[in-house]
Amino acid sequence: MNDWNDLLLPGERVDDLQFMNLRIIQSPDAFRFGMDAVLLADFAKPRPHSRVCDLGTGTGILPLLLYGRENTITCDAVEIQPDAAERAQRTMRLNGLERVITVHPRDLRETRAFLPHAAFDLVICNPPYSPSAASLPSPSAALRTARQESECTLDDICAAAAWLLHDRARFSLMLPSPRLTEAFETLRSRRLEPKRLRLVHANAARPARLALIEAMLNVHPGLNIEPPLIVQNSDGSETEELRSIYHLPIQPSPPR
Repeated sequence: MNDWNDLLLPGERVDDLQFMNLRIIQSPDAFRFGMDAVLLADFAKPRPHSRVCDLGTGTGILPLLLYGRENTITCDAVEIQPDAAERAQRTMRLNGLERVITVHPRDLRETRAFLPHAAFDLVICNPPYSPSAASLPSPSAALRTARQESECTLDDICAAAAWLLHDRARFSLMLPSPRLTEAFETLRSRRLEPKRLRLVHANAARPARLALIEAMLNVHPGLNIEPPLIVQNSDGSETEELRSIYHLPIQPSPPR
């Protein structure tokens, strides 16, 4: 589709991901994707012909990046905010992917009502990073929903993932590293066993800030801790691995 203007509302813009000819509609007044989404999509490693569900899709960035890495997938993307969901739907139309990536303007806590049980190979989520009581509220309702657990909790997300996945299927998510203990306890309470962990460091001299986690449904314990992901060299330049993850120079907003 070449005529972008028909798909844009006032104030919106089309950003070229410079990756597999994919584009995304974003609004400066709403939450925009950051480096964390790029890292999570790379970590999740979708397999050929997987059925995927993205819980809290926001702009729709994760389904796009997953499709760019494996174009045989199909994806259901759930988003509670009507404006964001509608924008994500228009993004899929812009890319001609509306039959591949279906955006549901629904509450992820109600997935049992509109998505099939045990039908998904991969569930992915870049959840709000802060419990609602742990930080100052954002003045914007849209940003508050993206950054803080104002609409759902980590347990709500894990419960939805456990409902959607078949046995031994995978759930990938990203959280601040200080929440690792809580994350592991919550995952295991929903029969989601942590199997892979990778910590993300701004540079090699700083403590980990983020954690990439993969859990599997109804499997035996056994955690594989992968080498750390370092974002910057000591001189502030991007590491070779970060450049390889990006493939081409996508320009994200800073991580939340």
